[in-house]
Amino acid sequence: MLTEKNITDQIQKVEYSKLWEKTAVCLITLKNWFEIVGTSACMKKESYDQEIGNKFAYEKAVDKIRELEGYKNS
Repeated sequence: MLTEKNITDQIQKVEYSKLWEKTAVCLITLKNWFEIVGTSACMKKESYDQEIGNKFAYEKAVDKIRELEGYKNS
């Protein structure tokens, strides 16, 4: 059974970047050196909040890990 711990145990490093004025990028490097990218953006640059952007970008990247791990464990 795939658990949240199975997912987080695969993570070696997490890095965040801001692209342009309203896009957050999360790069997760797994222990096998595979890299997963998640992104998030807001509608208006005046509404941009890096912390919130990072949170959503991380969640999207972790969703991709879930897909990979779910496939591997099926």
